[in-house]
Amino acid sequence: MTRVALLSIALLSLPAMSAPAEPPPSASRAGAPRGAPLSGPELDARTDEVGALLRCPVCQGLSVSDSPSSMARNMKAEVRDKLAAGYDQEQILADFEHSYGEFVRLKPTLRGVNWLVWFGPLLALIAGAALIASKLKRSGSGPDALPAPWSAAAVDVPDRGTLPDDPRLAEAMRRVRELAYGWPGGVPPKAGASA
Repeated sequence: MTRVALLSIALLSLPAMSAPAEPPPSASRAGAPRGAPLSGPELDARTDEVGALLRCPVCQGLSVSDSPSSMARNMKAEVRDKLAAGYDQEQILADFEHSYGEFVRLKPTLRGVNWLVWFGPLLALIAGAALIASKLKRSGSGPDALPAPWSAAAVDVPDRGTLPDDPRLAEAMRRVRELAYGWPGGVPPKAGASA
């Protein structure tokens, strides 16, 4: 009976032992390493450079290199491991993009809708300038066609001694002129006389 149990255990474990070991999921997405394995200070510098291109999913405004969150530290450690294994920058960025989406890149690539994100503000500025130019062309032949705002033809300014037609309002204005300007009876002095 013990022999049957041992034989059945051996047969059940046989497919697991004969199957080739699969690489970790992140390594299979990135393919074979295309760069040289790094170590020492060069590995530290490249880890910071590549980490600065990735957005921290927790902080979202910081790169993986700058973020203090534990998730950013884990991502930076994964970048370090991949660089030490020989993966290049584009393979690492593509792997993180596959895992987290295109949002994980701090500088999105110029493809698809990203063209609009990169060049949309410039297009809006050009369209606004064109709209303003067309409105100015329609309104006249330019700034010379507009009347001077303070010319006598544009503004009808009454004389300083003019009073309204309403007797009560005229009397009120005389009192105000007398109090405010010191004019006797609210009548302004003549141009040549001193007040």
